[in-house]
Amino acid sequence: MNERELVARLRAKATSVPGLVLGIGDDCAIFRPRAGQDLVFTTDLFLEDIHFRRAFSTPEQAGRRALARSLSDIAAMGASPRFCLVSLALPAWADTKWFDAFYRGLLQLAREHRMAVAGGDLSHAEKLVCDVMICGSVGKGKALRRDGAAPGDVLYVSGPLGGWTHKEMPEPRIALGRKLVGKASAAMDLSDGLSLDLHRLCFASGVAAKVDCEPPRLPGATLDQALHDGEDYELLYTAPENVSVPGFRIGSIVRGRPGRVSFLGKPLPPQGYDHFSRNRS
Repeated sequence: MNERELVARLRAKATSVPGLVLGIGDDCAIFRPRAGQDLVFTTDLFLEDIHFRRAFSTPEQAGRRALARSLSDIAAMGASPRFCLVSLALPAWADTKWFDAFYRGLLQLAREHRMAVAGGDLSHAEKLVCDVMICGSVGKGKALRRDGAAPGDVLYVSGPLGGWTHKEMPEPRIALGRKLVGKASAAMDLSDGLSLDLHRLCFASGVAAKVDCEPPRLPGATLDQALHDGEDYELLYTAPENVSVPGFRIGSIVRGRPGRVSFLGKPLPPQGYDHFSRNRS
């Protein structure tokens, strides 16, 4: 099967959404946003033997996970997803059946969140490489950011942690992110581990944090995994003490050296997942 035929298969499966003027099949997609909206963009790579392994994932699961990673970033901004662009480099082992199943999983999740696959690119590689770019929208000036946390704010996570080997499939917290708009002072998604991502949020906001209780854990996860493992795809966020928000309270924002985090009174070093470290912490 050649590229033209693969594109035709995708085009037949594609759905449209309000604002999408032109989707799969031309040099560019055309999207017309509504007045009073800010557009937010994110992109995530999804790589064979790094983000998934064929022996442990069906193609449907791989496609769903590829999209879920980027959707988690949209959730962290309090935005609603509108469309995505999916670029896919296929290795020799990925036949038409695998291709169809991969997109079946991806498109199912896209439909659940009322978003369209508007285009992308196709190529070949020695291992599977997928890049998902998502465009979302949020009210003008309302997007949640990492740099708004202030001393006195309460620190929350949206769900139990310890992903990596304990979470079968991430579920992007899109609905929760929208509920946090106008309430949370800062937010980000938890993809590289609580210790590292909290350090990043604090550094961006110029504050420190105290985690004064153990975070909620996934079944079978250790405390160390809840603190440092990546692939949770929950939300990490702060809100003023007098503002009611859903989630699990785990600590507070305090004055101190930007990025400094303590856990139960002791320093908590940022030991989460870093792609450019030699070893996974």
